[in-house]
Amino acid sequence: MQGSIGEWLDMGGYAAYVWPVYGIAFAVLIGAFIHSLRSLRGEEAALDNLLRTIQLEREPDGEA
Repeated sequence: MQGSIGEWLDMGGYAAYVWPVYGIAFAVLIGAFIHSLRSLRGEEAALDNLLRTIQLEREPDGEA
């Protein structure tokens, strides 16, 4: 192997530009993941409420 890890991390002198971009991209991906999880939970709750409403409408009157 020719170069060291330090040289690789230096990115040929462009590390000040490269690593912040990796950080921003990682933060955006984590944000998208968290947003997706929150949306999924909200949609699951809405579906659960809809299914309960349908179940209650199908029950005969007088029975619980």
